[in-house]
Amino acid sequence: MARPVWRGTISFGLVNVPVKAHTAVRDHDIHFHQLDKRSGARIRIRKVSEKSGREVDADDIEMGFEVKKGRYVTFDKDELAELKPASTRAIEVTDFVALEDIDPIYYERTYWLVPDGDQAASSYQLLLAAMLERERVGIGTVVMRNKQYLTAIRPLENALALSTMRFADEVVPRKDVEGMPKRRTRPDAKALKMATQLLDAMAADWKPERYHDTYTEELRARIEARERGEDVVEKAPAEERDDKVVDLMAALEESVAAAKQRGRRRRRTSA
Repeated sequence: MARPVWRGTISFGLVNVPVKAHTAVRDHDIHFHQLDKRSGARIRIRKVSEKSGREVDADDIEMGFEVKKGRYVTFDKDELAELKPASTRAIEVTDFVALEDIDPIYYERTYWLVPDGDQAASSYQLLLAAMLERERVGIGTVVMRNKQYLTAIRPLENALALSTMRFADEVVPRKDVEGMPKRRTRPDAKALKMATQLLDAMAADWKPERYHDTYTEELRARIEARERGEDVVEKAPAEERDDKVVDLMAALEESVAAAKQRGRRRRRTSA
């Protein structure tokens, strides 16, 4: 059983809820090491002075922030360590906001919150029930692993989940993105009708287990095959899609027909 990554309390008003936070998501990226083709030995990355070309000892390295081209403000590692915020043992909820008001762009990483001890169970269930009743999310801040986060505490699958969030100035404004449309325009009525028909034909219930990281699955299969000494047969490359749409209406009509056919196949499969 994995150990909690954080433990403390949720504080709202005069009520405290002792909780433990466990990671709710996991990455399944595959990591490779760089090897020397001739010897099979690991390739190590060394810290080398740009000026002398010699390797530098860890004790002789300081941290520098470039304020101008070639000009740095420097700190040693101990100074930076002193500046890091200490982990907090409380999430001070300052506001309860409507869940639908939070755009997903602000969410970062999610943790399950569990009651820390038998005595915490009743206050945990009370907070969960009140948030479900009012459809509200608790907003506060916490310091985890020497970094301060904005957080959202929300009901999720009849439990409490904590999501770290981006601060407002970490989200790139739409106006700062080159090529972003200045305003919304009304499309052709017939094209809009066909596009909405396509959306209706492709409508489905959200089932996350339906979607797979096919690249990682194939890569793992290749690694296992190569470990067994089997030859890996290269798949024929997929035909490249022609992204140049000559006739939008024709493309929409063809897409609607194909989506309806996929929907009929899916219903037959699930029946």
